[in-house]
This record gives sequence, C-alpha cells and structure tokens, in this order.
Amino acid sequence: MTTIGYLGPKGTFTKLAVDTAFNQEATRGFKTIPECIDAVDKNEIEIGVVPLENAIEGTVQLTVDYLVHQVRLPVAAELIVPIQQHLLVRSDFEGDLSDISEVHSHSHAIAQCHQYLHQHLPEANMVFTTSTGKAAELVSESRESIAAIGNKLAAREYGLRIFKENIHDYPNNHTRFLVLSKNEELVKINHPIQVTKTTLLITLPSDQAGALHQILSAFSWRKMNLSKIESRPTKTGLGNYFFLIDVDQPYDDVLFPGVKAELESLGCKVTILGTYPVYPLNI
Repeated sequence: MTTIGYLGPKGTFTKLAVDTAFNQEATRGFKTIPECIDAVDKNEIEIGVVPLENAIEGTVQLTVDYLVHQVRLPVAAELIVPIQQHLLVRSDFEGDLSDISEVHSHSHAIAQCHQYLHQHLPEANMVFTTSTGKAAELVSESRESIAAIGNKLAAREYGLRIFKENIHDYPNNHTRFLVLSKNEELVKINHPIQVTKTTLLITLPSDQAGALHQILSAFSWRKMNLSKIESRPTKTGLGNYFFLIDVDQPYDDVLFPGVKAELESLGCKVTILGTYPVYPLNI
C-alpha cells in the first residue's frame, strides 16, 4: 500500500488535505516540512504533501527553499484547500475569553486571525507551534486556561471544543499544497482538475540590465499565461535571486523548449520543476 507523508501531527490542514484527496491510503505524520521531503527522497514513503502558499500569508518559504537548495523532487500535483480557523479549548473549559491566558498555533494561523485576537484576546500571549495540530495536542494535554487555533479535524482528533468558529480575518482564505513523488503513477486523486500548470526555476545572469523584462517577454509573445512569479535569494550573496514562475498550461514540445532556448541564449539558467494537475478540494 502507498504511504503518504504529511506535516503532522494529526489535525493539521495538511492532514485534512491528504484525507480529502486520497482514499484509504496509509499515512505518516512528520514534525517538520524538511523531514517529510527527506522521507520521500530516501524512499521511506512514496508520496509527501507539504504546504506551499497561503492566500493571506503568502509563500511558505521553508518549502520553497528546501526544494530548491536541498532536495529536488518532482511535483506530481497541487491541492487547493479552503482554510477555516476556529478557537479550540478543552471540552471541560467553563470560562470565557478573558480567562484564556495563551493561544497556541502555527505562526501563519495566528497571523490569519490577527484582527480577532487583537479585538477579543488582547491580553493573551501568542505561542507559536510547529503546526495547528501540535497546538491542539498541547491544549488537550494541558490543565491551564489556554486555547489553540485550528480546524474541525484537530478538534475531533484531540477531543477539543470549538469555542468560536471562523475567527480568521478574511473569508476567502486558501492554502496550496504540493504533492511530491518520484513515481507520479502512484498519485491517484479522484477530484476534478482545475488546470494543469508548469513551474520553472529561472536564474538570471548577473548585472544584465533589462533581464527580467526579457524573461517575461519570452512568455508574453507566445501568449503563455503566468499565474505567479516570485523571487527568492540564491543564498550566494546579496542581490542574487532566482525566480519561480507558474505557467497555466502543461509542458509541451514546442512552446516550453522555445522559451528555454531563448532564455538560455540570454545567459539564464532554466529548470523545469514539474508539470502537474491542480485540484481544488471541497472540505
């Protein structure tokens, strides 16, 4: 049976994405994103699912940097999951908001609920954890008047009560997750495909005026739609960057080789990170 790794423990949004996308596969939680990616690379698991980007908080930089600088793995699919954050307390908690001394959660989850926390829990200390699931686990084991921010799966897994639903600041919040696997045939997701995209990693030549404009022009005149472009440091010195570009179409034998050849003639280095389907999940 295929084993699917995810950012754990139980109750995280990554686990929620895995449970929704895959049917009755064996799963294994990991404490950190690098541990999950390493497990796929070392063939300890067949598939890994890690968060990539949140609509409110932006890119999960650890995921991007680790995949670019440490372990290169094929991207087999992308999952888009709606994010609903709730304030979770122990089932025997009988106090009110003013009694909560600490709120535990992942830094992204706390940031997504900033306005609610600012208005209703201004005196509570914010405590960052490695995941929303870990926060729920900590609250379930504590006898203090503390709370967690997490989803309904976390509440169910750890026997917590939802004290307040939907405390996130923006209603249209989603997170993108990457599905990583060396064997794409093992990735079987029975959901409608929104689009098939291709992701490229492009390193610019140093000190060349207009290089970024020339890169974008290579896609523009071919009428290739870019859904995202993001720069990240190459970690080789100040001012040195690479670009991640998402193109909303599958890799082909005409347009993409043409772009690659044109950019390489300008001194750019071009790497295709993957061409893969995107699945929006109804949760």
